[in-house]
Amino acid sequence: MRSLALILVWMVVFGVVGTCHGGSLKKGFYNNTCPNAEAIIKNATEKRVASDPTLPARFLRMHFHDCFVRGCDASVLLNSTTNNTAEKDAIPNLTLAGFDVIDDIKAEVEKKCPNVVSCADVLALAARDAVSFKVSQTPLWEVLTGRRDSRVSRISEALANLPSPFSNFTTLVQNFANKGLNVQDLVDPSLNATYATFLKTQCQSLSDNTTFVVMDPGSGLTFDNNYYVTLKQNKGLFQSDAALLTNKSSRDVVDKLLGSKEFFKEFAKSMEKMGAIGVLTGNAGEIRKKCYVVN
Repeated sequence: MRSLALILVWMVVFGVVGTCHGGSLKKGFYNNTCPNAEAIIKNATEKRVASDPTLPARFLRMHFHDCFVRGCDASVLLNSTTNNTAEKDAIPNLTLAGFDVIDDIKAEVEKKCPNVVSCADVLALAARDAVSFKVSQTPLWEVLTGRRDSRVSRISEALANLPSPFSNFTTLVQNFANKGLNVQDLVDPSLNATYATFLKTQCQSLSDNTTFVVMDPGSGLTFDNNYYVTLKQNKGLFQSDAALLTNKSSRDVVDKLLGSKEFFKEFAKSMEKMGAIGVLTGNAGEIRKKCYVVN
């Protein structure tokens, strides 16, 4: 859950302005055209999460990567073609997983309501339902619907828009500013010495691209605020994590989110904001029949 926890702090501290607009999104958008759409997605999602506890984190990350490139338009779900390399094949997206599950959930909706429910809405709802299933029996945040699907997906846009843990922090600040997040320069902090020694035993070569290191030790499959606990111990794995402690505003938010009630409340608000970034509505885009290919 590390990537969404990082986004949460920045969204709470600086707010979302400009690019975050809901357009014609509304509650119960499919009430007349496909009344059971949200129930179908919820049931299908919960069934799959029950057998694969990694899906909540995967869906959340996929939703985040979708919204930060072109907006929440399911462009991240499209496959590359002979003439175009899609977002899905950009380096930051190569570790995304769960595309096949989203495709399956969409197929179940199509059986009942063909050509009605967008892949963008399927992904947004599945992300919410997957996380909620692990935490409670009630939705953790509201998902307004009415998104439409993009016909465009470009690798270059993913590389240009997705925040990278390997970029210098000035680049990361500009990246978030481009999405309407007002941020200020932050500097590199020091890493917990014991944790740094441990990381050196795990990653012995800068050219090693095959070794995996847990980003949220002890809580990788649980949706909670443990990320902020380890962050306060100077165990943020990436520069972009630890930099949150070098600014008073973001440090105050980290302290606030150490309380689980505040964490869930602020996370819900931030997810609702993120889910409205750059959405296509009305007659824009299309409703894909299959999420991995345009009609």
